[in-house]
Amino acid sequence: MSALARARLVASGVALGVVGAGLGIRVVAGGDVAKYGGVALYTVLVYVLVVLAVPRVRPLVGGAVALVISCGVELLQLTGATAGPAERSVVVRLVLGSTFNAPDLLWYAVGAAAAALAHTWVTGRPAAPVPPGAQRAAAGGRWRGP
Repeated sequence: MSALARARLVASGVALGVVGAGLGIRVVAGGDVAKYGGVALYTVLVYVLVVLAVPRVRPLVGGAVALVISCGVELLQLTGATAGPAERSVVVRLVLGSTFNAPDLLWYAVGAAAAALAHTWVTGRPAAPVPPGAQRAAAGGRWRGP
C-alpha cells in the first residue's frame, strides 16, 4: 500500500471517529460543553477532510483551510440561506447550521489548532516549512533569518 493510500485510510478512520465523537458529545454532555465541543469537532472534521483531499498538506495550511471553511459556513448563516434547508433536514442543520453564533468562530479556531497540533504530533512533520538554515540553528549553528 502506498504512503498516500495509507494516509487516506488513516484519515478516513479518523473522520469516522470525529463524527462519532461529535454525535457522542451531544448524547453524553449537555449545554455549552456539547455545543462548543461539537463546534470545535466540526472544524476537526473539516481538517480531516482537507487531509483526505491533500494528504501531504502541512498542518499549518490544513488548519488555516479548515478554519476559513468553518468560518465561511458560519458567516453564511448571517445571510439566512441555511435557515430554510436546516428546518427541513437534520443533516443540513448538522453540516451548515441554522443561526449565526459569534462564539462559534473562537471554537472553530480551537478545533483547527487542535487538529493541526495533533497532525504535527502524529506525523512528526513541522507545522510550517522550515526556513533555510534553521536546521543549522537547531544543531547549534547561528541562523540570522531573513
